[in-house]
Amino acid sequence: MLEIIDLHVRVGDSVVLKGFSLVIERGQVHAIMGPNGAGKSTLARVLSGDSSYEVISGQVRFDGKDILSLDTDERARLGIFMGFQYPIEIPGVTNLQLLLAAYRARQRDRKEEAITQDAFMEIVRGHLRAMNMEETVLAREVNVGFSGGEKKRNEILQMLLLRPALSVLDETDSGLDIDAIRVVAEGINRFRSPENSLLLITHYQRLLDYIRPDYVHVAMDGKIVHSGGAEVALRLEEKGYDWVEEELKCSLS
Repeated sequence: MLEIIDLHVRVGDSVVLKGFSLVIERGQVHAIMGPNGAGKSTLARVLSGDSSYEVISGQVRFDGKDILSLDTDERARLGIFMGFQYPIEIPGVTNLQLLLAAYRARQRDRKEEAITQDAFMEIVRGHLRAMNMEETVLAREVNVGFSGGEKKRNEILQMLLLRPALSVLDETDSGLDIDAIRVVAEGINRFRSPENSLLLITHYQRLLDYIRPDYVHVAMDGKIVHSGGAEVALRLEEKGYDWVEEELKCSLS
């Protein structure tokens, strides 16, 4: 589904991604962990199409299609969803307006008949219950006045409704208390299916206590330096990143 090949990316005067490669197949959940400055959030921004990041070389293919030349909205229409560490506020636009417009845009792309608002509300109510959110949230402006936990739940609500093929969630657990992490994780697990894939970017094991990934990758200095199963996250929680750095030194010596 997603193939990242030897990606090099510059931000300002700094090269942040230095040969980043990763393959995610349909139905898989991958987690990327790593210290600050490893390039994790840069990867998410590049996948979203943020123009402030310059791709020096490499390829990113989604379902066999090169997406680096595509605008953000074109990538979204292909089925790529981005959940950001700091979700933006959209004053003047309610959640209902945003969700309905996005849902109908997806229907147009699929040549489907536009859903009525009553039918749409029935679908949304089910997802609101799953995310432990009140229906009144639909009348609120997008993320305006929301707590950190409410913003993250709101993003997962969008993901559940739109059912993208690939979701990239950048530090969704950042700033959440344990109860909010559990609810967000339950929403993510509700999304999982053989038809879609997830890329979780996180610093901590705690999110992975609730979401068992198929693969965990360790990123350092702009590339993946170690990959394995869910046990990698447990080892990082116990020992930090020193053991990965030691393995790298041994492999280079």
